Amino acid sequence: MTSRWPIGRAMVVLHDIVMVLLAWQGLVMLRYASLGLAMPSHAFVEETAIVVGIQLLVFWRMGLYRGLWRFASLPDLKNILFSSVLGGVAIALVLFLFVDRAEGVPRFALLFYPVALVVLLGGPRVLYRAWKDNQSSGPSSGHRDRLLVLGAGPTAESLVRDLQRSERYQVVGLLDDDRSIQGAKIQGIPVLGRIDDLATIAEETAATQVAIAIAGDQSEALGRIASQCERLRLRFCRVPTPEEMLQDHWMQGGLKDVAIEDLLGRDPVLPDWPAIRASLAGSTVLITGAGGSIGSELARQCAALGVARLVLLERSELALHQLQLDLRERFPVLEAEFQLGDCGDAPLVRRLVAQWRPDELFHAAAYKHVPLLEAQPREAIRNNLLATEVVAREAVAGGVGTLVLISTDKAVNAINMLGASKRLAELACQAAVRGSATRLVTVRFGNVLDSAGSVVPLFREQIRRGGPVTVTHPDVTRYFMTIPEACQLILQATTLREASGIFTLDMGRPVLIRVLAEQMIRLAGFTPYRDIDIKYTGLRPGEKLHEELFHADESYAQTIHPKIFQAEPRPVDLDGFDAHLKALRLAVQRDDENEIRHVIGEAIPEFHPAAGRLAGPFRPQVIRGGRVP
Repeated sequence: MTSRWPIGRAMVVLHDIVMVLLAWQGLVMLRYASLGLAMPSHAFVEETAIVVGIQLLVFWRMGLYRGLWRFASLPDLKNILFSSVLGGVAIALVLFLFVDRAEGVPRFALLFYPVALVVLLGGPRVLYRAWKDNQSSGPSSGHRDRLLVLGAGPTAESLVRDLQRSERYQVVGLLDDDRSIQGAKIQGIPVLGRIDDLATIAEETAATQVAIAIAGDQSEALGRIASQCERLRLRFCRVPTPEEMLQDHWMQGGLKDVAIEDLLGRDPVLPDWPAIRASLAGSTVLITGAGGSIGSELARQCAALGVARLVLLERSELALHQLQLDLRERFPVLEAEFQLGDCGDAPLVRRLVAQWRPDELFHAAAYKHVPLLEAQPREAIRNNLLATEVVAREAVAGGVGTLVLISTDKAVNAINMLGASKRLAELACQAAVRGSATRLVTVRFGNVLDSAGSVVPLFREQIRRGGPVTVTHPDVTRYFMTIPEACQLILQATTLREASGIFTLDMGRPVLIRVLAEQMIRLAGFTPYRDIDIKYTGLRPGEKLHEELFHADESYAQTIHPKIFQAEPRPVDLDGFDAHLKALRLAVQRDDENEIRHVIGEAIPEFHPAAGRLAGPFRPQVIRGGRVP
């Protein structure tokens, strides 16, 4: 690195000049003394100047002054050895060619000069490091993790300052790609090189852990760093964001494990919190499916944003009880009604709407497991469509201001029962609110990381058992977002008071599921295909290779929020849909699955279940070499 301390560098260079003089002149004097001869009057002044000049040039070109004595290690000693040998050869050639064939210069000095120089240069460096290590290995820091910080901006500076009081971590250096700060010190800790130098510097500093303190778009850098750390067997973590420090009560100077959502390939969406707070503050909110992943997070965010009252409907007794305990602990003064029941129960929903007069109703209750619903179309229609129709009808009748339907990207060009039932739910809500004062907001998003039944908990459990991790197909992709992001999108959509329609998030590029599996294996501290295998099992019934966010006939545009898009619902014959809805209700009552599938095909012309299957068989296989067939 380029040093910013001229005095320190000058001292190091001066030390090396003295050592070169000692090595060369000492060997010359030793040789003459051993032969009982007097030293020549000129004492080889010209030759000595050549030796010092050539040797310093070699040291400089070999990068000897990019290292720090504080972290002197085996690579530094190797560099000194190579530099000494190379310098000795160059000195011998120059003396023979340009100084009278080195007349009078002892061959003994030329032969043993590199050996002496290695000892004289390496000894002080090793002794200095041993002394510094002994100084820092007192009772309070004897077993601290040696930490490299990636980044040298304000975030890294704050982290280093906080960790200097830590009894767990010892910061040994920083890495940053900014060439102008190479060699500088931040809070007394040197910038040792660039991030791409991690492998070399981690070895030189004996680092055991890496802390990532890079501001801005981190996702691609995090993926690259995770791969490097996995190869180097280094633990890695990151600095929590300010939002995480506030929401999760992180202590100052705390570090957070890199999570799978950090590697999605895009930054999380930043919501317009003032607009959301202004929209919700003082309002009454009813949430169905309140005990689920989305419903419970919606409840927590609404409580934090100052709603006057929450009405929480959930049919799982355990889930409702856990939510009740959580909210009462976090928000002890919150006025909340915890109602056990099914949102498809019309009298119950009617009573809740009439009693509490909600300003906004978030319908989060739904079945969502594709293979299960594919085998049980009656339950898919009964819960996802008919219960939604009950909620929408009672919301309109009770004068609810905004009805928010939580839908899915699988409703676009549906090929499975989940997508079909949610597309029908969208139509049912459109039919229910037409001509009313209730505003309908439909929010679509892709897979939600770590939600109940999602692929992430499955992969995590498979990794815990030692694998293999099962992926349906090497090319299958999905859009992903975190649970908080999904809920923030829902709340943000409700703030767009002038608009109603279908909203979705700019979710970046879709993620290959096999890449997701590989990243999760790395985050668990294993190497994909070596420690944990990946098994490809073939697409399950009803699964697509790739998902879509909008239908081709839905014109969409960016809203005032740069990461949220709005589409106008495509024209649909809602009177004809009413007839299909009645037919489906009757088929559910009769438990006639064939009729259910037939009516779905009539109600959704684009519904083609066979489109989700691959043409030709797919042979399940375990990939151990890292290569996808």
